[in-house]
Amino acid sequence: MPPQAYAGKECVCQHRKRICDQSCVQGMLETPFYIACLRLTGRRCLVVGGGNIGLEKVEGLLACDATVTLVAPDAHLELIQLALEGSIRWERRPYEPSDLDGCLIAIAATNVSEVNIRVFEDAEERAMLVNVVDVPPLCNFILPAIVRNGPLAIAISTAGASPALAKRMKREIADAFGEPYAQLAVLLNQARGWAKATLATYQDRKEFFESIVNGEPDPIELLRAGDVHAVVDLILAAQRTFAPA
Repeated sequence: MPPQAYAGKECVCQHRKRICDQSCVQGMLETPFYIACLRLTGRRCLVVGGGNIGLEKVEGLLACDATVTLVAPDAHLELIQLALEGSIRWERRPYEPSDLDGCLIAIAATNVSEVNIRVFEDAEERAMLVNVVDVPPLCNFILPAIVRNGPLAIAISTAGASPALAKRMKREIADAFGEPYAQLAVLLNQARGWAKATLATYQDRKEFFESIVNGEPDPIELLRAGDVHAVVDLILAAQRTFAPA
């Protein structure tokens, strides 16, 4: 898209151009992102900005059992309630670089570009994970759309190109991979202890689980029909087949 399409829109990234020309995001679609799932339980995470977007990011971190600190002079009523009940710590003041101390992740969600840039640069100096909402060049990680169902979590990313497309994909994937897949994941997890104790090699365990997941009858179709016992029988049969003589 030509620069003139952004006439009048101020630059919001670290390049501080007078008018945004989108030159800083040209390489985003070619960026090979390393996809990972982070265990945040008990980890300190920082959110800077107390508006609607800040609330969304705080709720996402709390859903993963993170220890959340919010820094903002003012905050959404729901954020205030979370602070009052002790679910988050609220520092009612402007951002300071020391707020990053001890944090694994920082998310900047203010409407002040200079503050967001400071959070990004300070976090980069500490080699931290940092995300400035809706400014891909000020992120060393991006937050994908997530489909959650029990133990299943499916992430959808468009490399920042189109959150709207990611949301559509999220809806369609949620419909395609629903409750039966979550049920099967739980049942297979219950067999992990047996597999580790009984099957000597990784390849043996891999073949055991694949024989169930890809076998006949299809365990997903059985679960869609509500026949959990039939799937349990499939797993027991596979254990008998793969158990050493």
